Amino acid sequence: MEHTIIIAEAGVNHNGQYGLAERLIQQAHSAGADYVKFQTAVPECVISKFAEKAEYQKQETDASESQLEMCRKLHLPLSAYKSLKEKCDQVGIRFISTPFDLPSIDLLADLHMDFFKIPSGEITNLPYLRKIARLHVPVVISTGMCRLGEIEEALLVFEKEGIGKEMITLLHCNTEYPTPYEDVNLKAMHTLKECFGTKVGYSDHTQGIEIPIAAVAMGASIIEKHFTLDRNLPGPDHKASLIPSELKAMVQSIRHIEQAIGDGIKKASPSETKNMDIARKSIIASKDIRKGEIFSETNLTTKRPGNGISPMSWDHVIGKRAPRDFKEDELITLEN
Repeated sequence: MEHTIIIAEAGVNHNGQYGLAERLIQQAHSAGADYVKFQTAVPECVISKFAEKAEYQKQETDASESQLEMCRKLHLPLSAYKSLKEKCDQVGIRFISTPFDLPSIDLLADLHMDFFKIPSGEITNLPYLRKIARLHVPVVISTGMCRLGEIEEALLVFEKEGIGKEMITLLHCNTEYPTPYEDVNLKAMHTLKECFGTKVGYSDHTQGIEIPIAAVAMGASIIEKHFTLDRNLPGPDHKASLIPSELKAMVQSIRHIEQAIGDGIKKASPSETKNMDIARKSIIASKDIRKGEIFSETNLTTKRPGNGISPMSWDHVIGKRAPRDFKEDELITLEN
């Protein structure tokens, strides 16, 4: 199986503090993730002053403040992201950040990321999609809340700008934080692949690590998962995020799954071949047999080890004469 790209989603779990963002980079690297991802936004370009918070945001933050006021506290200034990328380069982990507005796209384009990550909420934002498409870079698109027709319309924007399907990965996603298990619908990954012919992955908002691990077993090429330094920190996303030890456990489990999936050819593996003679059986004398005696079901049986005549040759052996004397429990041979 190809290497699954694991994106440790720091998002805004730095709470607008650059020092926390640097610590998140270090923890993502220590956990073994391929990328650490942030969210880049000019809040006034993203949210109107009349926009309400989501219910989960109201539960985890000051219910009296607006969504705009909340996001002003959470986002770093645009000038911080070049330094964050340099920190990632220094630590040894790849940097990625999701833009939520047009100025943020311009900023991140100058940082030469490996791909652009488009969040679920922007998949119906034509000016935003068109601006990214004209950069002619690979894109990873989350599809939370989407109908197939909406995804198709978004993909047409990229197609018109010459972005082929080989440059696009669609992430199945549910945008509730945390996502109820019954709403995950991992099989939708297969639907995306069948309908659009792109690579597929999964952006997870469930609690725990089981669902992204299962997604890898089902063919996800990218896994994205939120993490935090401490779930008790103030902010909207901490409660639905992994702590560093859980992120590391998820990464290790995914790497194990990659090894276990294999090539699909059913054969004895190198590790188990040595056990074949021990675990299988051979045709054995069930009692002493004299030379010339006819082999029958009364003087033969099957027992371990398996380094003699296979019991699958039972009918071939029955009725033949013993070429020599055999003691009880001795392996049967048909030659002297």
